[in-house]
Amino acid sequence: MEGTEVPVADVREVGADTIALELETPDGFDALPGQFVLLRAAPEDEVISRHYTLSSPSVEETFELTVGVDPDGTLSPWLADLEGGETVHVEGPFGTITYEGEEDVVAVAGGPGVGPAVAIAEAAHEAGHDAVVIYQDDDPAHEDRLEALTDAGADVVVIDDGEDEAVAEAVATHLEDGRYYVFGFSDFVHAVADAIDDAGGDSDEALIENFG
Repeated sequence: MEGTEVPVADVREVGADTIALELETPDGFDALPGQFVLLRAAPEDEVISRHYTLSSPSVEETFELTVGVDPDGTLSPWLADLEGGETVHVEGPFGTITYEGEEDVVAVAGGPGVGPAVAIAEAAHEAGHDAVVIYQDDDPAHEDRLEALTDAGADVVVIDDGEDEAVAEAVATHLEDGRYYVFGFSDFVHAVADAIDDAGGDSDEALIENFG
């Protein structure tokens, strides 16, 4: 199987149909918040690969991937059933969206985009910068980390699905509060880009990862 074999350190539920997969960091793996990896595994001897964006602010000893679990999926249910000690294969990191601890951030997430958004907000706070999280989801994941960010002084805005005007209002409110990092599926990230432009900003300056 291609990629570097890495042990699974831990698997835990972090929301409805959502897990955090913690992997041991292999030698030479130097990733930044915002980047992603290609994960390969072989449930029932069939090799399956998926891209996952990092959801941990650092990769010193372990790194985390947030995985939405589709009960009918071919890989995510298998990952959710792991207990630690198993291995998967990883390639990467990939991607030009990175946070290097140099500025205030506004991290905007739709659904599964919450993983990298929270990681970037945490990394900003660890670097002494301000952070805002705007997150749209009916069943929020990583609520403990969002609460910790709020306690640390971050402005965390959680918005229900379908409340697109509320997302646009939050974007406008925090337009000048930091560099925009946006993660989510196509309709969501395009709507956020439009909201940035409508509020007088420049969406070309935002770092946007479209999950497709």
